[in-house]
Amino acid sequence: MSIVLKRIALLLAFAAAVAACGKKEETATTAVPAPAAAPTVAPDAAVLAAVRAARGNDLNALLAAALPASEFAKIKGDWTKKMNEEPVTDEDRKKFADQMAQLTAPGAEDKLFAEAQPQLKKLEAQAAQIPMMIAMGQGFLQSAIQQNQDLTDEQKKQSSALVDAAAKWAQGVKFTDPALAKAAIAAVSKTARDLNLKSLDEVRALGYEQGMAKAGIALAGFKQIVGVYGLKIDDWLDSVKAETVSTTGDAAKVKVSYTAFDQPFTTETDLVKVDGKWVGKQAVEKWQKEQAAEAAAANPQAKPETAPPAKP
Repeated sequence: MSIVLKRIALLLAFAAAVAACGKKEETATTAVPAPAAAPTVAPDAAVLAAVRAARGNDLNALLAAALPASEFAKIKGDWTKKMNEEPVTDEDRKKFADQMAQLTAPGAEDKLFAEAQPQLKKLEAQAAQIPMMIAMGQGFLQSAIQQNQDLTDEQKKQSSALVDAAAKWAQGVKFTDPALAKAAIAAVSKTARDLNLKSLDEVRALGYEQGMAKAGIALAGFKQIVGVYGLKIDDWLDSVKAETVSTTGDAAKVKVSYTAFDQPFTTETDLVKVDGKWVGKQAVEKWQKEQAAEAAAANPQAKPETAPPAKP
């Protein structure tokens, strides 16, 4: 089973790296560029626009919906520099090439499943410990939520309920089931083939639009992989409803309702209007802090300045 998880982790790491460097259905292979400066009519529409983009595996549209226009433009402008910021070694190149070759080779699914079977049997022998491991993970997450100073009391309550629901789901999944492992491996291999990337140098040479398209493919593959174990992320996204609770100048509060793990959830989120668009208040504050830190690092002799607060 650990082999399966490593393959999944490789694809997830790729998706996260591509999206972070830039920071329709499962069969979609391209992402249609979204206009960066199109204003959102209402706060709840902004939330739903981001949800629709996630539903369509369109990370370009997701960034365009979630970010202020200036931040979105900066991401696109800095793309190539960010993609090549971290040096890579020949060892890194070989590891990536070997992994992708193993995932995409003819008959890769059968070979990987054969490699995974001993791990599945070993995990099956330790099945009695799985509920305890899940409970430990649940406790760790609950503690982290309660200690998170960026969350409101209501957000902590909703996050805790979501963790409890996820733990209940996990307790009911037989992760050692060979049929599930085989289906997950097939989804991993299909996603790797759809990505069609053989080397790290190919990844680093991707332009913004290409990178967003590849990341969208990885996201679609991730949905398919976790769907094997009963996590229907697109169903969750389809269930999202948003309602503007209040609007005061450039500040708004939106109630978001959705269904996950067969349970209803409701939360409220604060939005602010920036560049004519409604975006998450907490995200704006985080970006402002990051920008202030970048400015301080670029000019260490200058007097530190506090980033202006997000508009209330």
